[in-house]
Amino acid sequence: MKLTSHLSMLLVAAIAAGAGLTTSCVSKSKYTDLQSRYDSLQASYAESQESLGASASRAQTLDQLLAEARARNEELRKDYDQVQHTLNRALDQNSQGNANISKLVDEINASNRYIQQLVAAKSRSDSLNLVLTSNLTRSLSGPELKDVDVKVLKGVVYISLADNMLFKSGSYNINPQAMDILGKIAKIIKDYKDYSVLVEGNTDNVPISKTNIRNNWDLSALRASSVVQALQDKFGVDPSRLTAGGRGEYNPVASNSDAEGRQLNRRTQIIITPELNQFLELIDKAPDTD
Repeated sequence: MKLTSHLSMLLVAAIAAGAGLTTSCVSKSKYTDLQSRYDSLQASYAESQESLGASASRAQTLDQLLAEARARNEELRKDYDQVQHTLNRALDQNSQGNANISKLVDEINASNRYIQQLVAAKSRSDSLNLVLTSNLTRSLSGPELKDVDVKVLKGVVYISLADNMLFKSGSYNINPQAMDILGKIAKIIKDYKDYSVLVEGNTDNVPISKTNIRNNWDLSALRASSVVQALQDKFGVDPSRLTAGGRGEYNPVASNSDAEGRQLNRRTQIIITPELNQFLELIDKAPDTD
C-alpha cells in the first residue's frame, strides 16, 4: 500500500510538471526528460499493481489451503479418537472373551470327567452283569436251563422261572424240586452284594377260583413273597436287599388266547439290579453348568 501511494504522488507531481510546461517556457530536452520519467513511473505503477494483485491472490490461496488443512486435521483427530475408542472396547471385549473361553473350557473338562465316570460305572456294571449271567448259566444243568431263562436288558439281569417248575396250578407253595435251582440263584445273589433283588410274580388272565385267593393279583404277589422268603430263610440272602411284587395278569409276554401263550405269561422273575445309590451319587456329582 505504501508503494502504491508513493507512485501515485509521483504521478501527480509529474502531471503537474507537465501542465506547467505548457504554460511556461522550458527547454525541449528538459521536457523530454520529464516525459521519459513519467512514462517510466507509469510503467512501474502498472507493474506494482499487477504484483500486488498476484500477491493478494496467493495470500487468499494460502489462507484457503490453511483452512482446508486445519479442517482435515480435525477430521483426522476425530477418526483417531474413534479408532482409539474402538480399540479400547475391543481390548475389553477380548479380555472378557478370554475369561468366558477359559470358563467354558473348565466346564467342558468337568463334563468330560463326569462322562468318563458314567462310562466307567456303566462298563463296570455291564461287566459284572456278564459275569453274573455266565456264572449262573454254568451252575445250572441242561434240564434246569429249560425252566430258567437268563438275559440282560438295559443293564438289568432278568432271571425268568417257569411257573410249572416252581408251583402247582393255582398254588403259591414252592415245589421241593425247585429248591435246587433257587439255591444256585441265591449263591449268585450273595456273591454280588451291591445288587438289589426284585422278585416279581406274573399270571395269565384266567380267573383264579380259590377261597383263600381273591384274584390273580393275590396269586402273583403270594408267589413272589414265597420266593423271597425262601431266598431269605433257606439260603440266607439279606432280606434288606429283597423286594416282592405282584403284576397279576397285566405284564404279559405273549398272547393269552392259547395255552402256549398263557404258559409263558405264568412266570416268576428275579430281577437283579445294581444299587441305585452309586448312580445317584454320580448324578449329585454332575458338573454345574450355570
